[in-house]
Amino acid sequence: MRALLLSCVLLAGLLVASGLRSDGYFRNQRYLDTRRAKRALSQADEPDDSPIPDAGDASDLPTCLLCVCLTGSVYCEEVSPEMKAVPTLPKETAYLYARYNRIKKITSKDFADIVTLRRIDLTGNLISEIEDGAFSKLSMLEELSLAENQLVKLPMLPSKLTVFNANSNLLRTKGVKANAFKKLTKLANLFLADNRLEAVPQIPESVRIVHLQNNNITEISTDTFCKGNNTYYLRPNLNEVRMDGNPVILAKYPNSFTCLKSLPIGRYH
Repeated sequence: MRALLLSCVLLAGLLVASGLRSDGYFRNQRYLDTRRAKRALSQADEPDDSPIPDAGDASDLPTCLLCVCLTGSVYCEEVSPEMKAVPTLPKETAYLYARYNRIKKITSKDFADIVTLRRIDLTGNLISEIEDGAFSKLSMLEELSLAENQLVKLPMLPSKLTVFNANSNLLRTKGVKANAFKKLTKLANLFLADNRLEAVPQIPESVRIVHLQNNNITEISTDTFCKGNNTYYLRPNLNEVRMDGNPVILAKYPNSFTCLKSLPIGRYH
């Protein structure tokens, strides 16, 4: 009887111990599972430091992965990896902003199929060459900025331009054809400051603002802004002419401004 009672006590103890071990195992397993789940979430939130393949240049990737593409507008500013050529644009693009990249050349094919363009801004690139006819099909283009590049000559420009900006290039007078702006009958703002021009180009009647400061202009004539053979000629549209920072002394040419509403900004002594 005593042996049977002892056996029962031992069996009960073994069952309790087994239960405790089982309960501890599951509690410990739940703890480990929770830790693993938290670690997985934490690793998902952390940046991946593993090496990635060389991205090459931007031409290897679709434009709308590199740039911000909204309805009718493409923004490609300071693209990384470096953008060295004009990107392939979505059809019906009206506005392109590709400022501060490393574009070196504009080819005749870059805009050939995007006749809907109304504004192109390529400020702050490394453009030194523009192929003939690069803008010839852009009949709707109104604003073009090629400022802060390395141009030594200007291409043929679309006839409907209202704003043209070529500030801060390497332009000399020989690189700007005498009739470069003649056919731009809607041009209102012309910016050619901070170049190397030796003379004032022919300016269309429609122009309201012309910036020519910080060039190498040494002289002007009675036909530069006015018509020397017509003392009754007036030019009411031309409101602002900047010629400061040029070697020319404007006081030597008093008859050159008689048609203007106000005197040009520049050196008079």
